[in-house]
Amino acid sequence: MAIMISMVKDQLKKLIDQQNIEVIPMAFMRGRTLNNAFVILDEAQNCTFLQMKMFLTRLGFNSKSIINGDITQIDLPDKKNSGLVSIQKILGEIEGIKFINLNADDVVRHHLVKQIINAYARQDD
Repeated sequence: MAIMISMVKDQLKKLIDQQNIEVIPMAFMRGRTLNNAFVILDEAQNCTFLQMKMFLTRLGFNSKSIINGDITQIDLPDKKNSGLVSIQKILGEIEGIKFINLNADDVVRHHLVKQIINAYARQDD
């Protein structure tokens, strides 16, 4: 289930100006500790193994993180280097870390998208 918070542009700009919300590229994560934060890493399938390790080790006290991505859409030259793929093996048994895998039944888009996803999955098999 996706939760979308809607706000007017002025409210969003105010929260960004007050630094309550930050949108930053991965390159600016190094050296930071994210205390009292809710952090979302989007398109994580394109993070390398080392980028993912760096991101995960930024988590500070009283913080939560959501990492999402689609491993069928990896754009890295070496798909085996995807940090999103590797963390499922490395961190799968750690208490407090959960993985949720979605499939075509979870698609909330045009009705053809589910059929397209299933067709590609059959091709991969």
